[in-house]
Amino acid sequence: QVQLVESGGGSVQSGGSLRLSCAASGYTYSASCMAWFRQAPGKAREAVAVIDSDGSIGYADSVKGRFTISQDSAKNTLYLQMNSLKPEDTATYYCAADRGYYSGDRRYCLMVRGAYGYWGQGTQVTVSS
Repeated sequence: QVQLVESGGGSVQSGGSLRLSCAASGYTYSASCMAWFRQAPGKAREAVAVIDSDGSIGYADSVKGRFTISQDSAKNTLYLQMNSLKPEDTATYYCAADRGYYSGDRRYCLMVRGAYGYWGQGTQVTVSS
């Protein structure tokens, strides 16, 4: 089991910045892939960014160049630095973790909701224009 707790959400004006944190505990060694997802009211949950324990990173096109995912393995903490925020970034942001998808001996951290079995409770981000 892996427990995830997000923090750092809040309200900010367009163009502002926020940094989200996700503290992981439990069997964190099994969570090779960690990700940030978001869900706006009435919309499906979508992947924002993923990071593999080997350092590989992926971003959704909508946040490339504005958001940065990182992790501090010593602290078992995942981060999402969000700059140049837009009203369309308003959503509940979720931290997720799982072992990854394996094809042979190669691991892939997928940017799909179904690939993650561990989730945090979410933190609200509101961007006003």
